[in-house]
Amino acid sequence: MQTTSIEQRVIRKLTRRIVPFIMLLYFVAYLDRVNVGFAALTMNEDVGLSAAAFGFGAGVFFIGYFLFEVPSNLILHRVGARIWIARIMLTWGIISGAMAFVQGPTSFYILRFLLGAAEAGFFPGIILYLSYWFPAQQRAGVTALFMAAVPISIALGSPISGALLTMDGVLGLHGWQWLFLVEASPAVLLAGVVLVYLTDRPEQAKWLNEEERNWLIAEMQAEEEKVSNEHKIQSVLRGLFDPWVLALALIYFGTSAGLYTVNIWSPQIIAQYGIGPLATGIINAIPPVFAVFAMVFWARHSDRSGERNWHVVGACMVAAMGLILAAYSTSLVLVVLSLALVSAGVSSAKPPLWSIPTQFLTGAAAATGIATINSIGNLGGFAGPFIIGWMKEQSGEYTGGLISVAAALIFSALLVLLLAHLRTRQLNTSSIQIRNS
Repeated sequence: MQTTSIEQRVIRKLTRRIVPFIMLLYFVAYLDRVNVGFAALTMNEDVGLSAAAFGFGAGVFFIGYFLFEVPSNLILHRVGARIWIARIMLTWGIISGAMAFVQGPTSFYILRFLLGAAEAGFFPGIILYLSYWFPAQQRAGVTALFMAAVPISIALGSPISGALLTMDGVLGLHGWQWLFLVEASPAVLLAGVVLVYLTDRPEQAKWLNEEERNWLIAEMQAEEEKVSNEHKIQSVLRGLFDPWVLALALIYFGTSAGLYTVNIWSPQIIAQYGIGPLATGIINAIPPVFAVFAMVFWARHSDRSGERNWHVVGACMVAAMGLILAAYSTSLVLVVLSLALVSAGVSSAKPPLWSIPTQFLTGAAAATGIATINSIGNLGGFAGPFIIGWMKEQSGEYTGGLISVAAALIFSALLVLLLAHLRTRQLNTSSIQIRNS
């Protein structure tokens, strides 16, 4: 009973101390990542971006992200989250603000690429950071709270972005320029706060008393030893090239394609019904509200049941169904309901999915493995927006692109089931060999 009491007390302290702050960081990061979708409502015409050019530029962020993700996460593992996340925030804030000075397609592509390179390592770094502090049993729920910053960012950021677009002409700047400048500033300011507030490891947590700190250190060490003994995936190269890691990256590809399709293109999909920027911002805030409640409920259900695979599969299928409905919707109400399904589905798939790699990765392998999954998987963030833009350019409609992204999500769901089957066979074979020996 004493251990349970200590555990509850420590988890409460960790949650209060860490989760709200990293949610704030991710809120700002994600807003700077996808606010280009709102800027496009007026920016594209001002600087001469076609639908295909915008889709490519919006997605090229993830090429920079892909190239620098693994090195960035390895540096974080070596130097600590406090210093490296502060560096990430400072550089992405500066580059995000520089988006206000885009002159045409080339500068748009370059700055989006640099923004991805600057932000590389933030998300997998936080996932790795949570694995230092929270036992596996609580990790999906905590990850869901952290990732709730994504739909919250869209829900709160959409009306703000819509309002900033109405500042056209103030001090001689376009509304979309004000959008980039205003929304980049919190990242720069928070970089200094990270250096003061964040604690790298439990051993350094002076805000825990000695009993609490010793319990947490022992608990996390015991968990790491258990994972190490059972799975033995510890080296950098094993974390980078392990087939389970690469398979999870493919699964994440589909969820990322769905997430960034809806978050980057939804303002333009909604605006085609003839409403202004502010109304678009308010309406665009509706789907992520559903996503916040759905992902927290779904992650807690996954933690309570201890089941991960079917929770990912079910969420992916809901998102795919939403995309198919959006492709054939003929009214604003139906489009918003469809986008709500997509947002809830892709958001709910991610927390249980991110609980899987930390079950068989430790140490440097965890740093490289998590970063590999995120970097390869986030190429879906390039593919989804690009396909939507290219098909919109060819046909004048969003239908084909939305169906294509739905197919990627269905593929992700099927791959989860295949991996679960193979994993069960592998564990059964290992058990038989142990008994026979």
